[in-house]
Amino acid sequence: MNLKRNLLTTAIIAGVSASAHAQSYQQPTRQPEVIVTAVRFPQTSADTLADVSVISRADIDQSGASDLLQLLRLQAGIEVARVGGPGQQTSVFLRGTNSNQILVLVDGVRVASANSGAFAWEELPLDAIARIEIVRGPRAAQWGSDAIGGVIQIFTRKLAGPHLATRIGSHGDYAGSAGIGDWGKDGGYSVIVGARHVRGVAATNPLNFVYSPQADGFSNQNLAARAAWRVGSQWLSGSVLRSDSSVDFDQGSSRVIEQAAGVDLAGPVRGDWSQRFSLGNDREDLLTPAYQSLYLSRRQSAGWQNVIGLGAGQHLAVGIDWLHERGVNRDTGANTDVYAGSRDNTGLYAGWYGARGAFDWSLAGRHDHNSVFGNADTASAAAGWRFSDRARLTASWGQGFRAPSLSEEFSPGYFGYYAGNPGLRPERSTSSEAGLELTPAAGLRVKFDAYHTRVSDLIDFSGGATDQAVNIARATIDGFESTLDWRGGAWGAHANATWLDARDAATGQRLLRRPAHVGSLVLTRYFSQRVNAGLELYGSGRSPDYGATLGGYGLLNARLNWTVSDALVLHLRLDNLVDHRYSLAYGYTTPGRSAWLTLSWSPR
Repeated sequence: MNLKRNLLTTAIIAGVSASAHAQSYQQPTRQPEVIVTAVRFPQTSADTLADVSVISRADIDQSGASDLLQLLRLQAGIEVARVGGPGQQTSVFLRGTNSNQILVLVDGVRVASANSGAFAWEELPLDAIARIEIVRGPRAAQWGSDAIGGVIQIFTRKLAGPHLATRIGSHGDYAGSAGIGDWGKDGGYSVIVGARHVRGVAATNPLNFVYSPQADGFSNQNLAARAAWRVGSQWLSGSVLRSDSSVDFDQGSSRVIEQAAGVDLAGPVRGDWSQRFSLGNDREDLLTPAYQSLYLSRRQSAGWQNVIGLGAGQHLAVGIDWLHERGVNRDTGANTDVYAGSRDNTGLYAGWYGARGAFDWSLAGRHDHNSVFGNADTASAAAGWRFSDRARLTASWGQGFRAPSLSEEFSPGYFGYYAGNPGLRPERSTSSEAGLELTPAAGLRVKFDAYHTRVSDLIDFSGGATDQAVNIARATIDGFESTLDWRGGAWGAHANATWLDARDAATGQRLLRRPAHVGSLVLTRYFSQRVNAGLELYGSGRSPDYGATLGGYGLLNARLNWTVSDALVLHLRLDNLVDHRYSLAYGYTTPGRSAWLTLSWSPR
């Protein structure tokens, strides 16, 4: 109660200050975002043919969010499921595809577990993130495995001076970060460390057979560091993101270590020819003493890419990727390996991207060779037509695939049941998409996208009498997304709505935890250059889950940002104002009404 009273008092004081200094504040005109994930080299958001959205550092700060779930759920085509409160296992679905059918990158390094194929979204520290690029639709022709639903790339933060931040919130949520950075014309460095402790809420509810009323907590320590040096005409740069967490559940706790590190040498070669040579290393350790279980995932990567200008707005991108993955499941009681598997993958890719007059296009293809399952070939094509200064039509087609995880290939299962299968083939997909983007007035942008995806050779544990992993399932996904961005005077709005029909092609049943209708609206009022406030309205329809149906729900959130001085900024966030009870997974709880207060200090 004291925390809520203090937060409310702070909000009232800030509101009075805002009213006293309110003026007609015209927001600055935004320049087109530069996107690097869609085609693996820089393009402006106005030029790319992919459906892309960006969450900037400013967006993260303005939201006052405590974790990534609060940000991702406001993006078109994304649905998020979490089994409990902060720090609990989180799944992200993009355009109806499975959570392991999204390629996730941190500074260009693949970060999903080689064992499960999934990424631990709950481990990402928000204070260490500079921006997030979300590319919807298949990108296998550029990136290879996993990019069936799309690609989400996280870029770590680059501090330009000292930084301090502290946050306090509901459910015993305390967090802080500190860092320093210095950059010049020949390079520099940035280091930021952070920690978070959450007392938490009970992850399960009475509908769960393992229900326990005790709170399930979460603790995290993290480090993000970057450095770069000019070497002649090239830049040598490196980054590392490390997260070390302890996550409670009803039977015990797990310790999770996530670490992604990369080194790049990039720059112009001569004329309109540039290159990038990169090395990467990804590590995940998952230790659960209650189950005497340790999962180890290791991935080393190398790549070389060349981008060559062909004149008249055309570019050719060619490259090679190499991966070595190893996964181990160890019985810590017997100190023996339940399974240990490894594999190598080499990918060759090329893309032709260009524009002439009102038309632009892209053609891309890739060949992957995997030491376990063999070859995978993918291709994509897209075209755009600007039929006026304020309107553009786009159309695209692309293939995708997902390599089986090492667990799906090598796990012996449980007493012989649900075992892996080294003979598994990759999951395959084909997608088509059409889009219309309109800018009917200054400060107003409207976008519509319709897509159709078919996925075959889905891996399912239904083979024979022991339910071994086999390629048998199929899925059909149809969707429509609409997005609106508006900025005018002292007001701003962002809205999106998604209609989705994701089904098992054999049975006609809807895929789990993917509602047919989702929508959100974020309305922001800028009282002055120092104060703004906003409301978030989020709604989700019903969706099927294991043996049950999850009810639809609506959320009303509020946020307030006050630049107290040139260096000190206050962020206040209130979630679930009406204290609505809902579930993102059957048998698991979500927090009720919650509040967070963040103070950030960064001298300019």
